[in-house]
Amino acid sequence: MPASPKVLGIVLAGGEGKRLMPLTQDRAKPAVPFGGQYRLVDFAISNLINSELRQIVVLTQYKSHSLDRHVSQTWRMSALLGAYVTSVPAQQRLGKRWFSGSADAILQSLNLIHDEKPDIVAVIGADHVYRMDFQQMIDAHIASGARASVAGIRQPIGLANQFGVIDVDPADGVTIRDFLEKPQNPTGLPDNPGEVLASMGNYVFDTDALIEAVEADGELPTSNHDMGGDIIPYFVSRGEAAVYDFKRNDVPGSTDRDRDYWRDVGTIDSFFDAHMDLISALPIFNLYNMDWPIRSQSVNSPPAKFVRDGVGRIGNAIDSIVSLGCVLSGTHLERSVLGPWTLSGGGSTITDSVLFDHVSVGAGARVHRAILDKNVVLEPGATVGVDRELDLSRGFTVTDSGLTVVGKNIRIPS
Repeated sequence: MPASPKVLGIVLAGGEGKRLMPLTQDRAKPAVPFGGQYRLVDFAISNLINSELRQIVVLTQYKSHSLDRHVSQTWRMSALLGAYVTSVPAQQRLGKRWFSGSADAILQSLNLIHDEKPDIVAVIGADHVYRMDFQQMIDAHIASGARASVAGIRQPIGLANQFGVIDVDPADGVTIRDFLEKPQNPTGLPDNPGEVLASMGNYVFDTDALIEAVEADGELPTSNHDMGGDIIPYFVSRGEAAVYDFKRNDVPGSTDRDRDYWRDVGTIDSFFDAHMDLISALPIFNLYNMDWPIRSQSVNSPPAKFVRDGVGRIGNAIDSIVSLGCVLSGTHLERSVLGPWTLSGGGSTITDSVLFDHVSVGAGARVHRAILDKNVVLEPGATVGVDRELDLSRGFTVTDSGLTVVGKNIRIPS
């Protein structure tokens, strides 16, 4: 391995995101807006760029148009030193078929690896919210002598049945003995019996070992062709897999409060909860860490504006994030995140909610515990999230926890 190995970053961004419907009705999961001006894929790419990895491919498949457009418009790198971020759709290089799993996505994209000739390949998901310095994981991977490394995050042992759990050899605390899918009675970590290591879905491989593994997996008709379910167990069975404890990762600018933050936003409730993590005075996840910025497309919009309404009512905004282009007129806004170009009329209230871009909230309308996709219009006096039965009768999604989700381009009458 060279002293300064060449690394290719592969972002797996073909996820369908069924549990996020209707937000994924018209877009891939990694393209779902988050935190006002971002898309979920921006967290993965930002982490790679901040880790000084400069050759990045984004593998897309499901309803990828908005995702491909976002990557091409946002992530433009100088080609002078060979830097690039590019989306690569499914190409059917191995026959008239689409990707049948994350490992198959890499198998069908081996031409990218052969062209770039990296020493190491970092494979990461595109639908988690977190900060991570992948260079530190790569250094640990090289030091371990393993052919594959898996990033693991500590979770209480009582929650082990919700994750894929990494069983670590206590002899060295690094070698993976087994990979357990949602175990009922797992063994705790050697240094903390009350915790287990759950897989984060981020991997580092020696290039030749990854190629060998996905090619062998492609020959198995019984395989699900999944990175976590098939490729990592392949390396574990050979004694060639190591774990990288996310607790070791020290991101510049992080605090004790947000240092180990990682959230899988695969469900409506977890997606909403991740937004609520952003808006406290001392946020659990801090978007304002400029030592490790989360980058996204620059929005060509005027600043947000707060004004009195036509009868002089004064609005206020409490514990909220308001994006560029928003105009709030006599609105009470609390514990909410607003995307670009949200417009709200006099006497309206928006509480405990997430609004995407170009949402219009009419005068006197009420939004509570709701997620509104882009271009939703509430006519004056309309409500969302206030009456569960009314929301259900309109065909809106309402979760068991009481969150109402309205798909894009819906007009809600008063």
